[in-house]
Amino acid sequence: MDFIWLIPLIPGIGAALNGLVGVRAFSKRTAGLVATGAMGAAFLLSGVAVVQLVGSAERYHKVTVASWIPPIPLETANGIGSFEVPWAFTLDPLSGMMLLVVTGIGLLIHIYSIGYIDHEPRGGVARFFCYLNLFCFFMLILVLGSSFLVMFVGWEGVGLCSYLLIGYWYKKQSASDAGKKAFIVNRIGDWGFILGIFLVFFTFGTLDFR
Repeated sequence: MDFIWLIPLIPGIGAALNGLVGVRAFSKRTAGLVATGAMGAAFLLSGVAVVQLVGSAERYHKVTVASWIPPIPLETANGIGSFEVPWAFTLDPLSGMMLLVVTGIGLLIHIYSIGYIDHEPRGGVARFFCYLNLFCFFMLILVLGSSFLVMFVGWEGVGLCSYLLIGYWYKKQSASDAGKKAFIVNRIGDWGFILGIFLVFFTFGTLDFR
């Protein structure tokens, strides 16, 4: 299960390929296959991870990829807490179930989108699949994040990608307005999320879920 960090990374790579190369060089078919293949690989890895979790006596598995914010001693309600945020992912029964939901439904959406978006210009198709892969990338970070701050990164990314997907036809006024509305509504929710993060750290001295 040490490979769970690859599950969000693969759609992220798919998004980068379509965003940096696909809009100029990929055919419509190639752009769709790259994005859908990335989601298919993420779904397969998710299945392997969940099977390993079910067969393991340990129901909580944490993988630390890197140190994001080094330890900073800060005063909390219980004394001095260590504000430390590693870039880490957690697999447990809840996140395992959500992994299969996100990657499984995401894969079906990608397959459907190959036909749905086919009438768009070549560069537009690659841009759409870049947004779609990026949405799944951030959603998987939200699901797997081992702390409130890592989950918040996923939350913010999902909000951004919602704006990009809703406003994909940006030349259409109604789509552009709907994208802006979704972005603003998400930002309002951010204030409650940020306040909750501060309260959790002040109360418990950590942002880790466990």
